Amino acid sequence: MYQLRSYQEEAVKSARDAVTAGHRGIVIQSPPRTGKTVIMADIARSATKQCNRVLFIVHRAEILAQARETFRTDGVNMRFCQMGMVQTITRHVDELKTPTIIIVDEAHHALSRSYRKILDNFPQSVKLLFTATPWRMDGKGLDGVADTLIQGKPISWLMNNGFLAPVDYYAPSGLDNSQLKTKRNGEFDENSIEQAMKPKIYGDTVAHYQKLAAGKQAIAYAYNVASAKRLADAFNAAGITARSVSGKTKKKDRERIVAAYRAGKIQVVTNAELFTEGLDLPNVDCVIMLRPTQSLSLYLQFAMRSMNPREGKTAVIIDHVNNVERFGLPTIDRVWTLGGRDKHSKSSNGEPIKSVTVCPMCFATFYRHGDECPFCGALLTEEETIAVDPNAKLKKVEADKRVALAKRLAEDRAMDAVADKSPAELKTYAEIKAYGKLHGYKPGWAYFQAKLKGLIRK
Repeated sequence: MYQLRSYQEEAVKSARDAVTAGHRGIVIQSPPRTGKTVIMADIARSATKQCNRVLFIVHRAEILAQARETFRTDGVNMRFCQMGMVQTITRHVDELKTPTIIIVDEAHHALSRSYRKILDNFPQSVKLLFTATPWRMDGKGLDGVADTLIQGKPISWLMNNGFLAPVDYYAPSGLDNSQLKTKRNGEFDENSIEQAMKPKIYGDTVAHYQKLAAGKQAIAYAYNVASAKRLADAFNAAGITARSVSGKTKKKDRERIVAAYRAGKIQVVTNAELFTEGLDLPNVDCVIMLRPTQSLSLYLQFAMRSMNPREGKTAVIIDHVNNVERFGLPTIDRVWTLGGRDKHSKSSNGEPIKSVTVCPMCFATFYRHGDECPFCGALLTEEETIAVDPNAKLKKVEADKRVALAKRLAEDRAMDAVADKSPAELKTYAEIKAYGKLHGYKPGWAYFQAKLKGLIRK
């Protein structure tokens, strides 16, 4: 049986409180990589223990198989729990016994006709609608299927408390935005993406991986099957073991590739239309984006794939297609609402996103505070472009040394912030690590202290 983490316990309690208050449709927002399936399994276990019927709905077979295994491991009484894909359940909805609770995974899809047919057929059932991103590209809100929303912990809190890994974000663009065109559904047209890609994109992608994330296991999101294959070929040609997968890859071949990746035998998996929603691939330390998107949901699924925590880990995201300029950094705290929004707005609450700065010297991406790139120390002009002092030694430093310098500067700032504190006053995992480094303690000290304070649970 799984042991819930503190923020997961809070989500379960909030859901129960909402039901007690009389709500029948409840959207539960939980950021990517924070264990939504474990929360759903805990709710289903408690319900079926009392012989209440649970109906679990999802839209993809791989997610269903993973969820079913989690439910069984967590002790859900499967006699009272029916799990299935929406495409199947909607054809047999009249044959189902009335569930006490309907759980919908990836619930930003729940406005479609197939989901509505099921949800509307059971007006008295409690609907728990789980999603990392209560956001739709068409601008419609989930208030059509729910009457309240429970917002999960902010990304900043999850990182500070060791539940998500910190991330360095780089954006060396390989895309000509002026060439992009959108389809009727609002997403970018594949042919226009092909035209917008710069000729050296695949070689540049490999080169930037080697500079910024060498040795890290990576997953790359390509815009179609052919581009995933070309990117894998480019990595293999550089001596980096890579394989491409897509929805067209045979299931046995895909399972074999995933198993080899998990075993560390494959360094990079390039893919098209896979490994977005729900699927667990825990040892990803680097995400590479070669697919531009207009979907905030898809962008966050891409970006946060690398943020599963591990002691001492800093994830790396390399965005070659300007997604960060459309949506802001994945680490910002967003405000989610049930209501709809103008489909052209760029943030989750309808407000314009804050502009990011991309340092042309090292391609690091950040929200600007001051006149220096926090990664490489380069000076920035008022126009947020690079203005390197011609006499500065920094100009001659190689990219990997710039990154090392940036990390050292960031660590120095963190140590300054805790210099006057005692161990008892340290409140986050980040502060504990900075304190330990300041005093020359071994890395295991910080990990042990964080566990004592309840900041890490395993």
